[in-house]
Amino acid sequence: MRKGFVAIRVGGEGEEKRRFFVPVEYVNHPLFAGLLKEAEEEYGFVQEGAIAIPCHVEVFRYVREIIDRDSTGGGGRQRHHHHHHHALHIPNCFRS
Repeated sequence: MRKGFVAIRVGGEGEEKRRFFVPVEYVNHPLFAGLLKEAEEEYGFVQEGAIAIPCHVEVFRYVREIIDRDSTGGGGRQRHHHHHHHALHIPNCFRS
């Protein structure tokens, strides 16, 4: 695994888990923090190896795209951007 990346295993109920590598900075993003909180509630805090997230792969990709956009930003336009409205999508990830 490349330095500065975190291994994540993603898969919803009845779905084969897929492995993703995401930049360490993602962990600080509010959306990603929400994913980790759900993972902790589902699996407990201690996980061996890659972090497992109980999320459908397509939904995780969608969340990752939002984080990518927030991280790469659009200059000053992004300065007033708030993450709160994204949180509405997170419950769909886990309780479907």
